[in-house]
Amino acid sequence: MNTAAEQTPRLAKQPGKLSPEAEKLQTRLCRLVGEAIADYRMIEAGDKIMVCLSGGKDSYGLLDILRVLQHRAPIRFDLVAVNLDQKQPGFPAHVLPDYLTGLGVPFHIEERDTYSIVKRMIPEGQTTCSLCSRLRRGILYRVASELGATKIALGHHRDDILETLFLNMGYGGKLKGMAPIFRAKERGHVVIRPLAHVPETDLAHYAELMAFPIIPCDLCGSQDTLKRKAMKALLRDWEQRSPGSLDNIFTAMANVVPSRLMDRRLHDFSTGPDADPEQGLNRGHDDRCKDVRMDGPGLRITGPRRAGDSA
Repeated sequence: MNTAAEQTPRLAKQPGKLSPEAEKLQTRLCRLVGEAIADYRMIEAGDKIMVCLSGGKDSYGLLDILRVLQHRAPIRFDLVAVNLDQKQPGFPAHVLPDYLTGLGVPFHIEERDTYSIVKRMIPEGQTTCSLCSRLRRGILYRVASELGATKIALGHHRDDILETLFLNMGYGGKLKGMAPIFRAKERGHVVIRPLAHVPETDLAHYAELMAFPIIPCDLCGSQDTLKRKAMKALLRDWEQRSPGSLDNIFTAMANVVPSRLMDRRLHDFSTGPDADPEQGLNRGHDDRCKDVRMDGPGLRITGPRRAGDSA
């Protein structure tokens, strides 16, 4: 069963006046999201962005910041929020429609009982994430096609990317994180992660300041033994012991020296190492900028920026 409430695309209503603290944090989030959009050309003129809204802090923050950028941008792009109602027991089905209607955001609620499928197929105590995400992904790709969306925006943030990097190294034997933008094999949709540069702590604080109506997840969010939760705790402890280390690791993901790794597909070791591998490679954040603006077909950035700059 589908519950469609998509309206004619238009700019949503702007919220009331923010507190100074919320306004300052919103400015910082807009800068970080704007940088990610500009760095990877996530949004272009005429795009229709399907924002996947779960009811958690990350997706609320994603939608809110994209709305702000939508109002400030000299190019036009449309937003449509999509929620997959997975029929979890006690799920407050009225919360998201009420919230989105109040904002004036076009939205679509897709009802599919994936909860029962996951509970039936996954033994009690085992991780449900893999099956749940596959089911959810397939449904969202179909909905994107039906809505005519040109991009699908997910709420993964910087910490998600770092955790994925270490999980893949520790449990999968791969140096692999999350791409900020990619084309899905299924249906060829372009998927973007505008929160790629945003720390989770900023999103949690922003959700508190904005009083988003958070909906807890009783499927994956209630599993305390997940490896990802353990990795999150490990990285948090690392950051506490060595402040700034996570920023440096994240910077390193965009500053790769293939000749100093061991992948023969990326470097021909038969010719010997590079004379100076640090030169001529991606310099990561050194070439990024501080000020973000919308100009022409996509986001543009101007002015020097150093890694670690804050708003």
